[in-house]
Amino acid sequence: MIKCVIFDVDETLVYYEGYNLKEWYEKIALPAMKRLGVIVDWEVFRKMAKGELPRSYVEKFGIDHVEFWKAMDRANRVYREELLKEGKIHVYPDVEALKELKKMGIKLAAVSNASQDNTELVLKAFNLLKYFDVVYGKDYSYLDGVKPNPYLINKALKSLGVKKEEALLVGDSELDIRAGKNAGIKVVQILRERKYEGADYYINNLWELVEIIRREL
Repeated sequence: MIKCVIFDVDETLVYYEGYNLKEWYEKIALPAMKRLGVIVDWEVFRKMAKGELPRSYVEKFGIDHVEFWKAMDRANRVYREELLKEGKIHVYPDVEALKELKKMGIKLAAVSNASQDNTELVLKAFNLLKYFDVVYGKDYSYLDGVKPNPYLINKALKSLGVKKEEALLVGDSELDIRAGKNAGIKVVQILRERKYEGADYYINNLWELVEIIRREL
């Protein structure tokens, strides 16, 4: 029986008009790095962002990794605020399904590799924060706990008092699938862009998720 659904946020519930990681690196990350006095090249940054290298890897460049990622998150906050003002962050229309899940008595969590601050900023902007029992962004006390590490997922399960077999993780990316599998819970990939192997379910929209859960109740 499914009692809890853990959602990824970016590109699962909301999306960013014209977003591209390399462009973000060039326009947002690089200037922030220059202010810190340390430059991490694109390929290393990409690997850290995609979970191929730990976030702490940046210490090889002679900077505290917490200081580094806090600086990236401050830059990201400014970036997100500007996009919101320009109307370039959008909510997917099927997020209305969150309301139905709450009516069904399902506990909801949001887990993101973005900072707590930046995650809540976007959820609040679209009045989505009210649906979630817990929201967890990256944890500065354990930055290597971002997805695909299961740390944040396990944190949500523990906080909600839910067993692994009673939960689903919903996300759009390979990172989400890997994180869910590492946590030992079933994964639903929502096909916002491309399909990745390894999920337990594939859906085209969140209303299909509602039907999956109804069958499990």
